[in-house]
Amino acid sequence: MKKYSLLFLFLVSFLGTMVAQNRITRVEPPNWWAGMKNPNLQLLIYGSNIGNLKPSIKHKGVKIKKVNTVENSNYLFLDLVLDNNISAGDFKIVFSENGKKVATHKYTLEKRVAGAAQRKGFDNSDVLYLITPDRYVNGDASNDNVKGLVQQMDRSDKGGRHGGDIEGIRKNLDYLGDLGFTAIWLNPVLENNMEKYSYHGYSTTDFYKVDPRFGSNESYKQLSAEAKSKGIKLIMDMIVNHCGTGHWWMNDLPSEDWINQWKDYTQTNHRKTLVQDPYASELDRKIFTDGWFVPTMPDLNQRNPFLGTYLTQNGIWWIEYLDLAGIRMDTYSYPDMDYMTEWNARVFEEFPNFNVVGEEWFHDQTVVSYWQAGKKNANGYTSDLKSLMDFPMQFTVTKALLAEEGWSDGLISIYETLAQDFVYANPNDLVVFPDNHDMSRIFTQLNEDYDLFKNAITFYLTTRGVPQIYYGTEILMTNPGTDDHGIIRSDFPGGWAGDTVNAFTQKGLTDQQKEAQALFKKLLNWRQKKTAIHFGKLKHFIPQDNVYVYFRYDDNQKLMVVLNKNTAPYNLELDRFSEILEGSRSAVDVLSGKNFLLNKSIELSPKTPLILEIK
Repeated sequence: MKKYSLLFLFLVSFLGTMVAQNRITRVEPPNWWAGMKNPNLQLLIYGSNIGNLKPSIKHKGVKIKKVNTVENSNYLFLDLVLDNNISAGDFKIVFSENGKKVATHKYTLEKRVAGAAQRKGFDNSDVLYLITPDRYVNGDASNDNVKGLVQQMDRSDKGGRHGGDIEGIRKNLDYLGDLGFTAIWLNPVLENNMEKYSYHGYSTTDFYKVDPRFGSNESYKQLSAEAKSKGIKLIMDMIVNHCGTGHWWMNDLPSEDWINQWKDYTQTNHRKTLVQDPYASELDRKIFTDGWFVPTMPDLNQRNPFLGTYLTQNGIWWIEYLDLAGIRMDTYSYPDMDYMTEWNARVFEEFPNFNVVGEEWFHDQTVVSYWQAGKKNANGYTSDLKSLMDFPMQFTVTKALLAEEGWSDGLISIYETLAQDFVYANPNDLVVFPDNHDMSRIFTQLNEDYDLFKNAITFYLTTRGVPQIYYGTEILMTNPGTDDHGIIRSDFPGGWAGDTVNAFTQKGLTDQQKEAQALFKKLLNWRQKKTAIHFGKLKHFIPQDNVYVYFRYDDNQKLMVVLNKNTAPYNLELDRFSEILEGSRSAVDVLSGKNFLLNKSIELSPKTPLILEIK
């Protein structure tokens, strides 16, 4: 009888311990690192009535600064201070109720990789390759459908999941390296457990977990490490403006003001000028920043200090965990603007050589430049963002190449856009691009005119800034007759077993597609060693007769770039460029290998650009 009593007591004790442990459902960040510059760490702890418990820590180098409770007792926010010289390792957080221990949680401080704080971000020497992972390569068919996740694979659905994943990208890093790309930017790969249209990744349902249909946190980390070993940097797409309605906290918010809530559903008005507009109404501003992007994307309230800290630490966590070289911040102007300055400041506090590029989708430089670090704004706003996507230039180049030449149209518009670079604090830090995941393919934009396409690519790879190329641009992917995102983000040929066309092997590619691929390979590999393009000066001349000429130069290199829209041979007189060509006698065209004498004039072939290395 005594034997059974002891067994009963053991089972009661064991089950009681299990129940207590199960009270803690989440602790985020899930781990941290010893030796971060900022000693403060705030843990979000979630579990049944966890806010009613008293936490304690007895570990050398770890101090509880403050215990924060909120209106929802299932949350507790624990402010810790970590000594600068604390060692990596585990420590226990003990939770008590009425003086009795009811739960514990083991928390890990990892050891930082040597030089982690000084990691170098992407810069002008790089060319970024943008990938929509679901549409690139299906490298692991076993994760096409994952139990417990709502949406399953359906390649017949243009808005559905097609099965591309992190493993597919990892397996094809050599293809990207051979072409000459030095960085990859992935559209978001964090969990998007949404009912439909979740492949794009912008409806996050777990900020600390890779979507299992893409892989795992470990496979994401492996991709970063293998890419780095091949000289390719990794840039993560991040969103702090919104999450998905399927996010785990949406059924049990920490507080009512965790998200921006309205009496009736209110969508953002997308009016980017409201932030700077001196005459704007406060209601209009509020609708812009606090309105929801779409009904399935709740707008996050970064003014809530606990959420703000959560999102900032999440960014820092991924940088350290993945050994990132950059972040592309989605919908940059939509969150609270003061918070975004704080977010950048915290990131650069930990990683001073890092780089962040923000998305501000607008056609005018005055609006885009507002957000760059160093810009003196009329309303006194100070930003800490290094780089922005150069949407004004993208709009201009396509329009310029398609338009008839005139006083204010055609190539002159590219000239005028560059001439307004004075509005930026640092125009060289902008990211320039012919297209991306949210707009028609550049070959489609240019009416599938290959000569105009060559002029466009020549410009983007030689002008100031950091070039970004969308996957498939190198093989002239198109979206004829539609601007549907599901078609724009079509599957990369060769990424799926049984594909009749394979861009990796060139099987089934047309001669023109092969030529485009060769063009990228030549220019990207050539560009890697051209310091004049990376960090040199730019001097341009007013376009004349459908020809635009500019120079990139430094103390060691001088390059002459010619964009040419003439449909017949054209004789380009060189006298006008004597201020920079003086003393130069000859040049070789990077694109064709042809030699030119720089005496009086050079003959241009119809609609053919030149990149002349001047001797």
